Amino acid sequence: MDRYSKITNKNKREIVLLKALPCAWGKCRFCDYIEDNSRDRESMITLNRDVLSHVTGEFGVLEVINSGSCFELPKETLTDIRTVVREKHIQKLFFEAHWIYRSRLDEMREFFGIPIVYKTGAETFDYHFREHYLNKHADFRDAEELSRYFDSPCLMVGIQGQTKEMIQNDIRLLKQFFKLGTINVFTNNSTDVKRDEELVKWFLEEYRELEHDPSIEVLYENTDFGVGD
Repeated sequence: MDRYSKITNKNKREIVLLKALPCAWGKCRFCDYIEDNSRDRESMITLNRDVLSHVTGEFGVLEVINSGSCFELPKETLTDIRTVVREKHIQKLFFEAHWIYRSRLDEMREFFGIPIVYKTGAETFDYHFREHYLNKHADFRDAEELSRYFDSPCLMVGIQGQTKEMIQNDIRLLKQFFKLGTINVFTNNSTDVKRDEELVKWFLEEYRELEHDPSIEVLYENTDFGVGD
């Protein structure tokens, strides 16, 4: 499992994949990432401390991810991150949080004392597909409502049941309401959600220009950020 990497093509930053307590929701239909969660606090703290020791501060920007939300990281790990921020002169953090934490985002901003870019797994702006098929438990009604809380949504494309029109609308709304975003091309995993190969092929051809869009990062594989397994 790779847990430290550098992103050097868009929005240069270091990135760490840490271990955390179980995801507070943990019922998204498409997600098996939560298998990286743990209840062994001591081992998590030790592992996370080792991963954080690789941070150099080279870009002044650090992204911290885990298999859930940043609020599920142990308090000791949050303190370790703050120490790294201060010692390595980190000027900006990227964190990810589920919609259910939207009222608590300022807690992290106050704790770290530097700007935080909040990512969130929106998956799609199509309410019915997100809530009734993907079981995301993120009941925002539209992109504008989500943008009141979060800076950078993560969308998924290439799932059986999606349509070209849904993807086109998602990308249009992403660019309309957000300065940053991530698009994940779905990869089959241990869940019953399946990849639509024809839809993926269409997306890759139709949105080839996104490779050159500095505001949108496209992940063709789960490990494209250099972390994960």
